[in-house]
Amino acid sequence: MRTLDFAPLLRSSIGFENLNRLVDFATRGEGDAYPPYNIEKLAEDAYRISMAVAGFGRDELELTVQDNVLIVIGKAEPKAEDAERQFLHRGIAKRAFERRFQLADTIKVTGAGYADGLLNIELKREVPEHKKPRRIAIDDVAVEGEAQVLAAA
Repeated sequence: MRTLDFAPLLRSSIGFENLNRLVDFATRGEGDAYPPYNIEKLAEDAYRISMAVAGFGRDELELTVQDNVLIVIGKAEPKAEDAERQFLHRGIAKRAFERRFQLADTIKVTGAGYADGLLNIELKREVPEHKKPRRIAIDDVAVEGEAQVLAAA
């Protein structure tokens, strides 16, 4: 069995485009694919996670952010009306789940909404001012130490 070293690629991962997370997801297999989700880049600093959670009510879903990890939990609570129903085929899965998303330090969850069986989680990249790149002007004046060396020569 071959093993691949992804370490050189991981050095350039920035923010939400975390290659390590994608590699982990790809190597996990089919067992961890529920519920299906999309990750969209809406703008330069805005993202959305859309999860297909058909059959779940708002009260059965829980969102938590802790230590840069977004945790989405779905608790499938049996209803009295389901006990009376007889299914010939049950293709809409409604089982409990826990899905975790690793967030970069600069990614913040700004809100969530639930409509038409989709849970939409809004994310925004908020880079603090002290971490943003600054443009430094280059003057024609030499630094004092350099000016003395140049004058002596």
